[in-house]
Amino acid sequence: MRTTEDIVEALRAALKGVGVVLPSLRVDPVTGASDEPFALVDLGRCNVRTAEHLTDILRMVPSNDALLARVRTMNRERERLR
Repeated sequence: MRTTEDIVEALRAALKGVGVVLPSLRVDPVTGASDEPFALVDLGRCNVRTAEHLTDILRMVPSNDALLARVRTMNRERERLR
């Protein structure tokens, strides 16, 4: 299993790949320092242009029943692991 830091860096790289920079992206310091097995990722704050750009990119991702079903399955699996 990857560390939370690894996941944050992978997210940072993926966002950068589509031209989005979230300057405050980080591991949440409270949950990251606790015994919580799944620390939270703090997406932080961004300016309105970055938020608009991220919105535009997310709208370009095709949303279909198969994708939604896969996301629901992954969410259920993560909940089960908690």
